[in-house]
Amino acid sequence: MPQRETTIRDYWLILTKQRWTIIAFASVVLILTLIATFKTTPIYDAVGRIAINRESADALPFKDSASNPVADEDYTIAMETQVRILHSDNLAMRVIKKLGLDTNPSFTGVSKPQTPASDLATTTPSIDTRQESQLINIFRGGLKVATVNNTRLIEIHYLNPNPRLAADIVNAIVSSYIEQNYQTKFESAMQTSDWLSRQLADLKLKVETSQEKLIRFQREKGIVGIDEKQNLTTSKLDELSKELTATEADRIQKEANYQLAATGNPELMARSPSEMLAHLRERESALRQQYVQLKTQFGAAYPKVAEIKNQLDEVQKDIDAEVRRMATQIKNEYLAAQQRENMVLARMEAQKREANELNQNAIEFNILKRDVDANRQLYEGLLQKLKEASLEAGLHSNNIRVVDSARVPLAPSSPDIPRNLAIGLILGLCGGVGLAFLLESLDNTVRTPEQAELASGLPSLGVVPQFLRADTPRLQSPKLALASGESTSRRAELIAQLRPNSEAAECYRSLRTSILLSALDSPPKVLLVTSPLPQEGKTTTSVNCAIVLAQRGSRVLLVDADLRRPGVHRAFGFDRKPGLSSVLAGTITAESAMRSYPLVPNLSILPAGPPPPHPAELLDGGKMRSLIAQWRKDYDHVIIDTPPALSVTDPVILSVEADSIILVIRSGKTTKDALRRAGELLWQVNARVMGIVVNGIDLGSPDHYYYYYGAKAGGHYYDAEANTATEAAEKIDA
Repeated sequence: MPQRETTIRDYWLILTKQRWTIIAFASVVLILTLIATFKTTPIYDAVGRIAINRESADALPFKDSASNPVADEDYTIAMETQVRILHSDNLAMRVIKKLGLDTNPSFTGVSKPQTPASDLATTTPSIDTRQESQLINIFRGGLKVATVNNTRLIEIHYLNPNPRLAADIVNAIVSSYIEQNYQTKFESAMQTSDWLSRQLADLKLKVETSQEKLIRFQREKGIVGIDEKQNLTTSKLDELSKELTATEADRIQKEANYQLAATGNPELMARSPSEMLAHLRERESALRQQYVQLKTQFGAAYPKVAEIKNQLDEVQKDIDAEVRRMATQIKNEYLAAQQRENMVLARMEAQKREANELNQNAIEFNILKRDVDANRQLYEGLLQKLKEASLEAGLHSNNIRVVDSARVPLAPSSPDIPRNLAIGLILGLCGGVGLAFLLESLDNTVRTPEQAELASGLPSLGVVPQFLRADTPRLQSPKLALASGESTSRRAELIAQLRPNSEAAECYRSLRTSILLSALDSPPKVLLVTSPLPQEGKTTTSVNCAIVLAQRGSRVLLVDADLRRPGVHRAFGFDRKPGLSSVLAGTITAESAMRSYPLVPNLSILPAGPPPPHPAELLDGGKMRSLIAQWRKDYDHVIIDTPPALSVTDPVILSVEADSIILVIRSGKTTKDALRRAGELLWQVNARVMGIVVNGIDLGSPDHYYYYYGAKAGGHYYDAEANTATEAAEKIDA
């Protein structure tokens, strides 16, 4: 039989059947992802940006300065060079020493502080090298420097669990990098200017002599500064004036807040409202709304209303306490601002007096100052040239500009909870789908007629749904059971008689049609029913096949040839003695051992009889063959119920005497290997296997999609028939 191609619907049915496996696997993966995400230490990413411009010697228009344009160097090389400098060990140690990172547990990850970097020089060289290497490696572990494409911008990232420390490190890297750049260029320029410095020594002596007189006068009179504008006293007075203005404004603001607070409503002042007060207001509003609703619905005496009222009173008390606390805080802030204003005012008055004394000494100070200026003018003429040369060289490093200083990140960059959950969900679903297909591939049982046909190469004669617990509990009333001679335990085996219009009975009639049309000339007379393994429904199939064949008017003999574990007699409520074993042993004739079933007139039953010592030898004797030959003449159909083919050899022995063999399997229980092995055993003796009956099909399973909708379409008909049978049973009870 050619193998059917797998379609998309087949995959969909597998996913539908294993949906709970997929959901469980995805849920486990999602929960594990969530646990791992929340256990991961949050990492914050602080970012700073700097611009590296072309170097120029004409940053300032010095007198007599010549324009020396800097050659335009390769952009890629220049930017890569600066990135490498930002990654350098020297710059890393500058930042570590500047921020004291070697003693910061948030940076080193060690609670016990290491030896400070400033003290590394006092330790042994081996310890210095080892500690520096560890610190640099830790520093580089969180540092990331990259250029922005098609720009002269460089982004500096630093990752650390401490957001403020990450921002401080980025800003320290930028400042240290700029400082290092300046220092390198300045040291180079100063080597040139040293020679000019020595030439200024003689002229500097004259300036120092006149300046010494001025300084002596300044010390005696308490004047600090070269002129009136830079005088320390005047500067202090100016600063105190600004500070007084600021303190007055602060005091006015806090006084206004205090006055508003004195009205009993601190929420009106110009400041941020208390978060606690806002929370309490929201809770009060929610409780009040709930209180009104419950009171309207149940009345004030309802316990839940009283409980909500108590909660509302407690919240109101908390609001009053919060308002009082805010009023007290505003008052304290106002008093502190008032006291600070008075102190600044007193300091300003004292500074004014000191400034007046300074003005009295200004006349004599100006005379000495003019003498210093005259001598200095000669000195500065030469010194100006030296400064210009030094500054021109140093201004080459002024090509670095801070674009964005690092700010303290508000949210961690990792773990990214939505992304992790999305990835976990995708992986869980993919893994669940893979697990579903793995379980499906490992499932070696036969579930559908198509699988049975592919596994055995035999045609499917029919399917029988599960009905043992679903259809039979309401079949009969006790009186109907007594009238028909049936017991509750054997209703399922007689479902074709007890519920002739049920789904299961219709399936057996469909099987009857397959049997009758299996041969072109005439239907088979001797049918042997077996199964690969026990508990697969062969006896139930035998009994109901015999019933439906007899219902069409045929003379049917049902023979229980399972001499080890017979079940036909229990289905009809007979004793197993006498039976087939007694007939084969010669103690009784076949006609004497046969029983009749009143509800099915054309049906004769031959029970198994007492258990013989050697069942296989008894069935393999000439007596059994002669009985079958005689039954062919006396009956239209002979159905022989036999043991499982893989358990004993009895069905294989009897198969050669039968016209056709029906192989019964149970959906979801019989394995493909067992089905193939049973077929091989029968083929080895040239048995005529008619086909397979798939028993116990779950119509709600996705494997039986088409059967489910067929059953669903006829469900109303079967329900109407079941109601009719129930009504008839109730009438008999009455």
